[in-house]
Amino acid sequence: MRCTMTNRATFLIPALLVLLAAVAPLAAQDAPAPTESENAIVVTAQRSGAPMWTIETPTGTIILVGEIRAIPKTTPWQPDRLKDATGQAQRVILGARPRISPGDILRLMLSGSKFTKLPGKTIASEYLAPEQWARLAALGEAHDEDYARQSFLLTSFEMLRKELRFNRDTADDASDVVSKAADKADVPTTRAATLRGEDIIDNLADAPPTAHIPCLIAAMDVLEVGPDIVEQRGSDWRRYDIPAVMANPLEQALGQCWPWADETLGSELRTIWVDNITAAQSEPGVTLAVVPLRVLAERDGVLDQLSAQGLDISGPAWK
Repeated sequence: MRCTMTNRATFLIPALLVLLAAVAPLAAQDAPAPTESENAIVVTAQRSGAPMWTIETPTGTIILVGEIRAIPKTTPWQPDRLKDATGQAQRVILGARPRISPGDILRLMLSGSKFTKLPGKTIASEYLAPEQWARLAALGEAHDEDYARQSFLLTSFEMLRKELRFNRDTADDASDVVSKAADKADVPTTRAATLRGEDIIDNLADAPPTAHIPCLIAAMDVLEVGPDIVEQRGSDWRRYDIPAVMANPLEQALGQCWPWADETLGSELRTIWVDNITAAQSEPGVTLAVVPLRVLAERDGVLDQLSAQGLDISGPAWK
């Protein structure tokens, strides 16, 4: 086994984990006013600076924290206040968790080239339009990289990670803050879903190279715009300008890539949130859920679906 193949497969494992850290309605009813305690938790959470929405239910309050990953350290938000609110909540819901077994890791290691290289002896120019290949070749030359044989998904990840450096010098993500605070305060935590590593790997392995071309094009768009959009994305998130975050080329690129763009897995990662929030409507007290912002605010996303149920949603405009 070649060392480079092992290194690339090893990189793919945490990439899978990072990307997956995300993932029949009740009849609308008149909700009673929240209690003083519930109001205090909501106010504390809101003072963190993270964009969030609240839903009053007949039995309590649901707080939906809109998360973006890799928030720059320069983004002025207060995670300690979200930590305090978490410790007072009655329950927490976090994103889908992949169940990766040692066998799954071994499979990635042994068949790494299947995930890091284009099939057989094919090259990128065989899948891309001439102008797309010209862009990719030019970027490869500019950054001293050879993208001709590399899988489009891995190329996209590397452009964002190595060249744009969007995941460097970052603050704690909301999911990490809430997860640690809930563990410390013994607040019951559930995952929106648990996904089998075997299913995730099979889903990725079965995708043809052409399925990742939109991700590649979006990543090239981001790289050509430049690193300022990383700071801008964090700034717009903190200013609650949700449409601006959703329109940011980096956020759009991440949404164009696997698993979110996959018809099967992406659909599952969205559906689980509507199901979990619907179930939380009958729970007493405060439920705090950390949800990927793109799942909340996209067209026909979670907030649109919840609003269509007739629920009264308080928070920043998302469209």
